Amino acid sequence: MIFHNEKIQDVLTHLRTDAHSGLPQEEVSKRLSEYGENKLKEKKKKSTLKRFAEQFNDTMIIILLAAAIISFVIKAVEGHVNEFYEPLLILLIVIVNAIMGVVQEGKAEKALDALMNMSALHAKVIRNGSEGMIDAKELVPGDIIRLEAGDFVPADARLIRSTSLKSEESALTGESVASEKDAEAIVERTAPLGDRHNMVYSGCGIAYGTAYAVVTATGVDTEMGKIANLLESEDDAQTPLQKRLTKLGKNLGLGAILISVIIFIIGFINDIPALEIFTIAVSLAVSAIPEGLPAIITVVLSIGVQRLAAKNSIIRRLPAVETLGSASIICSDKTGTLTQNKMTLVKVYSTSIDKVEEVGRENSWAVRKMLNLATLCTEGSVLFQEDGGEQHIGDPTETAIIVGAYKNGSNKETLLKQFPRVAELPFDSDRKLMTSVNLIDGIYTVIVKGAFDSIATRCAENQSKSLEKGRVQNEAMSRDALRVLALAYKEMDHMPQEISMDMLESDLHFLGLVGMIDPPRQEAFDAVALCKRAGIKPIMITGDHVITASAIASQLGILNDGDEAIS
Repeated sequence: MIFHNEKIQDVLTHLRTDAHSGLPQEEVSKRLSEYGENKLKEKKKKSTLKRFAEQFNDTMIIILLAAAIISFVIKAVEGHVNEFYEPLLILLIVIVNAIMGVVQEGKAEKALDALMNMSALHAKVIRNGSEGMIDAKELVPGDIIRLEAGDFVPADARLIRSTSLKSEESALTGESVASEKDAEAIVERTAPLGDRHNMVYSGCGIAYGTAYAVVTATGVDTEMGKIANLLESEDDAQTPLQKRLTKLGKNLGLGAILISVIIFIIGFINDIPALEIFTIAVSLAVSAIPEGLPAIITVVLSIGVQRLAAKNSIIRRLPAVETLGSASIICSDKTGTLTQNKMTLVKVYSTSIDKVEEVGRENSWAVRKMLNLATLCTEGSVLFQEDGGEQHIGDPTETAIIVGAYKNGSNKETLLKQFPRVAELPFDSDRKLMTSVNLIDGIYTVIVKGAFDSIATRCAENQSKSLEKGRVQNEAMSRDALRVLALAYKEMDHMPQEISMDMLESDLHFLGLVGMIDPPRQEAFDAVALCKRAGIKPIMITGDHVITASAIASQLGILNDGDEAIS
């Protein structure tokens, strides 16, 4: 069944579950045994012994081992026990090479295991008619789960009912802006993952709103599980260096064997004793093999691995270092790699001063007033840590506003204590607005934030001039790839008996615009410049809109005059 293309009741019927009471415990047990635990499965790991043995799977190493064994045998037969140092040295080089390879692979594997921790730890689930908290690994298809802002989605699920729900899906889609969700939507069968507005996916966060959903896939069957499975099933291909060394080893081996055979035949024809001529032939074969080459290569590659590790780059296999050094094109994701994956308020346009200001720590009174009002009309929150870090909870566009106000000396909690919220109308995807009523200096103040076009139609008639200027600024900010929100307000003498959209969201006074973006990482500028100096062409690949992507690429120096952005 294509769950995003079906009605809610059809999905529930297919999964044999009830939206209100959930699954009975005996059915949960059956499905747990049928589908397995809700966790990403690991491919059976190779034992240390097997990984050690695989280090010898190389033509040159095999020839060296064969030469060492033959040399041992000959010297033992001849009684030259004190001359065992040569074969022992060969064996030592080969073993040290293998140990270093195993150690590096072990370190890399531990780092890659981090993907296994992306699943949620707990889930709020309805079973037998009652709600409780369980380990996420115990979820099965058909379970009814409850989601709210700050939660991680524990499994892929079809929404049953939702209120102003937004999900942060950058881990799957690359989009830093939270995706709006709607339980009532019926999506086309062929719709890409980012357009399935009636589904939520494992490992993604809930940025805003609440919802109930029915689990449709768990474990490896989830979208996150499919990605993990692709990584696990990827075969290790030989690097260019390994291919060249293999070819060199074969050529050297064949050449050494051919020369040894010729020398043996010549010696045999000249009546030289068989053991003596065999010893000479083997000695020539051993001397033709550069036994120091594997050791030198291992040492040089290990130095490269250590240097990369100091820069937080994980190399799983030593020979891959040389491949990385040969790269002429580097393709990179945008969200979270070249950018911070954190919406940041960068510009504010205020009608009071008819001016656009960059958001900093010393903005004008007009901008500070706007940021304070906008912060009062948010549901998100930001925890500011002593070390300067920030923990964002909720919609990224709202937390960006809160941080902007904080930079100007205002804290949301303090603002709410000083100007308490007495009523609100939550964000609605149809209205594209959120409204808050706060008691400011004894006056009931209605604060409305949302899309410019939605606010413009609700402003008072005398606001036409301000709105025209606002429209121009809105278009200019949008061309700069900013996500723009408009802000308006009005004051009331008393609270109306009935709180409604018509009552609160009308005859508004337009205040201005706030523009935000997922900004580039500072280190990305240097990385792109370094690539270009090294003759490497950087290419950005993203699921973002082409205008947004082009703006970021231009800032970073990836997209230059004459370059083209391709969809």
